[in-house]
Amino acid sequence: MVISCNQKYSRNLAPNEITAEMILGNNNYQAICYGGYRTNTREVQPTITEIIEDLKILAAINIKVLRTYNVHYEEVSNLLKAISQLKKEDPKFEMYVMLGAWIDCKNAWTELPPIHNEESSRNAIEIEEAVRLTNQYPDIIKIIAVGNEAMVKWATSYYVTPTIILKWVNHLQDLKKQHKLPKSVWITSSDNFASWGGGDAEYHVEELNQLIKAVDYISMHTYPMHDTHYHPVFWEIKENEQKLSEKEKIDAAMLRSRDYTINQYESVVKYMKSIGVNKPVHIGETGWATQSNEHYGTDGSKATDEYKSAQFYNLMREWTTKEKISCFYFEAFDENWKDKANPLGSENHFGLINLKSQAKYVLWNEVDKGTFKGLTRNGKPITKTYKGDTKALWLDVKTPTSILKN
Repeated sequence: MVISCNQKYSRNLAPNEITAEMILGNNNYQAICYGGYRTNTREVQPTITEIIEDLKILAAINIKVLRTYNVHYEEVSNLLKAISQLKKEDPKFEMYVMLGAWIDCKNAWTELPPIHNEESSRNAIEIEEAVRLTNQYPDIIKIIAVGNEAMVKWATSYYVTPTIILKWVNHLQDLKKQHKLPKSVWITSSDNFASWGGGDAEYHVEELNQLIKAVDYISMHTYPMHDTHYHPVFWEIKENEQKLSEKEKIDAAMLRSRDYTINQYESVVKYMKSIGVNKPVHIGETGWATQSNEHYGTDGSKATDEYKSAQFYNLMREWTTKEKISCFYFEAFDENWKDKANPLGSENHFGLINLKSQAKYVLWNEVDKGTFKGLTRNGKPITKTYKGDTKALWLDVKTPTSILKN
């Protein structure tokens, strides 16, 4: 297994001296994916004041690294301003950013057919702005990610060939050599495990091999929750588990979900090594929604509820901490712009905290400990979902019903 276990961090270092190499794989720097949108549209940007609320909440649970996705809205610049403001108020405040630059193909998100081996003219603007922000905030931005699930072929609306990602990764690496970017900034792309060679052979192309050699580390995504519907080989209850309690059945399924993720991680490492490369592999995204009226809910695989989500979060944190793998968990707060036409859609419900400023089951212990005392979101104190009633929560927890042969 290839991991980053560099623990060279010293409390005496200035923020400019803290590097991605020191942060990634360092258990003192827990990571999460962040979006601060409160409404069902990205036209309403989260304000600096609102983001400061969020940052204080995340800092309280020891999150120190945030992942963002694009730079073409005010959200990211407001986030960087908010972090800077908190750092001025308290020099000990630490929060770093993995800055995403959105990449897509020509004709993406239009009525024209997408051309996957050509790129959108917007890509160059994204990269230019990512460079500008990184140079403006070198004490905060430690990683630039070129694209988000931009190579995986099920992203039919916008995916690009690896050549396009490679072009921009090489561009940023060249800027580092020319001293036009901080030399310690790490460059990657954040994509599905299959896109990094861990899945079907159709992805095993020379351009991908070149990309793996060009990035500073691999940022891979893994979502067993989605595969409870699309590839449920690990999800159904086994024959020898039929006499277990409902909770024990669910716990066993969640352990298999964790192992499914580990297998995907190891498949990426195996492919990387097969082409003669040995560099860090971290998890750029994984998560488990708490609600769904689609494939993953009560009428589907019965995967989504607050108990299973909490189990997955805790299992992932436990495993990645042990192995010194950074895990950018998706995500900090619910965002309902992602599927505004379907409020109960799973994409709106991946957060640890919902839009009513309620901590989901995974964080109930933190509420009990007083972790959020004096903190608010949208001016509301952080309380528990279900009013803290475990019995009420369990009414929404369903057990997978199919039987998987031993």
